[in-house]
Amino acid sequence: MGLFLIAFLWLLSFAPLQGVAAPYAAMVIDARTGEVLHSRNADTRLHPASLTKMMTLYIAFEAVRNGEIDLDTQVRITKKAASEPPSKLGLRSGQRIAFRYLIRAAAVKSANDAATAIGIAISGSEAAFARRMTRTAKAMGMSRTTFKNAHGLTETGHLSTARDMTTLGRHLLYDYPQYYNLFSRQSTHAGIKTVPNTNRRLLAAYKGADGIKTGYTRAAGFNLVASAKRKDERIIATVFGGKSGASRNAKVAELLDMGFRRAPSRAPIRKPARPAYAGNAGLGATVAALTGAPNSSLRPVLRPTAGSAVQVAGTVAATAAKNGARIQDGIAAAMAAADIQTPTGDTARPAARPDDLVLASADPAVQPEPEPEIVTRLSTSGGHLWGVNVGRYTTRYEAEKVLLKTALSEMTTLEGTLRKVNQSSRGFDATFQGMTREQADLACRRLQARNVTCFMIGPS
Repeated sequence: MGLFLIAFLWLLSFAPLQGVAAPYAAMVIDARTGEVLHSRNADTRLHPASLTKMMTLYIAFEAVRNGEIDLDTQVRITKKAASEPPSKLGLRSGQRIAFRYLIRAAAVKSANDAATAIGIAISGSEAAFARRMTRTAKAMGMSRTTFKNAHGLTETGHLSTARDMTTLGRHLLYDYPQYYNLFSRQSTHAGIKTVPNTNRRLLAAYKGADGIKTGYTRAAGFNLVASAKRKDERIIATVFGGKSGASRNAKVAELLDMGFRRAPSRAPIRKPARPAYAGNAGLGATVAALTGAPNSSLRPVLRPTAGSAVQVAGTVAATAAKNGARIQDGIAAAMAAADIQTPTGDTARPAARPDDLVLASADPAVQPEPEPEIVTRLSTSGGHLWGVNVGRYTTRYEAEKVLLKTALSEMTTLEGTLRKVNQSSRGFDATFQGMTREQADLACRRLQARNVTCFMIGPS
């Protein structure tokens, strides 16, 4: 009996114990410059858990920016997404939900079903999305990161490091600042219900904390990438392998304090270079399947002599017509699949101008009244000299609050704009600046449709 017990205990010593703590790693940087202020095991490859969703969200923002998908797109939930284990929003297979709510649920609730739905909506499958995540990570310089899924649940080969996740957090902050406020919300409405923030305790307890993302699995331990700003200083701290949520938060607070002590009070902001946009791999094959691969290529030809000009012109025209017909056939097939109707009959051509039409220059007396337009001088450059005003308020706080609320409700048209409060003797004007005239006009029309006061402001 004694020998059996000794053998059993010896064998048990090789078995993985549930209570064994995950490896610890940490990194602290000055977010303004990227300077490393502290690190420990920062390049050890570990399980990132739901820190993974930072990359899922980064690509979601990238996809919206590049027109792959819209925030209001109704995403159909697949069986795979609906079956993901908690934490989850509670999506059902077959239901449709706006893309913006999937983003909110993944960022705030850390919902696995929402993260998977985001990946499938963008790339067609979670596997394809995971490959895009890894490509994007490499483009950012996250050289020791490999993603296998969109949510971060433990999977063989799904690994990252404290350094790489800190890098990703900095890119989220500077590449997509218009979405960054998501990570500081104590709770948010995610379409079907209001969900609490998994990081709400640190956000409430630590002065200046405004994000970013928590993570936990048994294999990973308690992870967190946190960012905090005090005056002109901003620190990002990352912890892998905390023993509990409370001890992890305490350690992160300690690291943030260390960062604020070590960082200079003033430093230039050196934003990281945005990674090259690659989109989804394989789109070229999809286009070729729709249009048909050409049998011949339009190669440059020698400059024709006078005698051969007619012959060369005929050859080029015939080749162009052949390939053009194939492309048109492909486009027609795609339009048919999308149920887009081709104009027929008289609608294919514009109607002739009426004989009695009065032109704008014919008689100044019948010129239409110009629409009133409020004009102020903007300090933006690069041709984006227009903006919109969404109201005047008695305090700066009220104006900033309205700006934030408006930006969240109309992220598509206000993406990349500068929120600015202009103070005058009459109050505080809430404005979005740095837009083209067309962008400003579209933003105002969409806001007015939501019963939001809005008028355009332009250069003078």
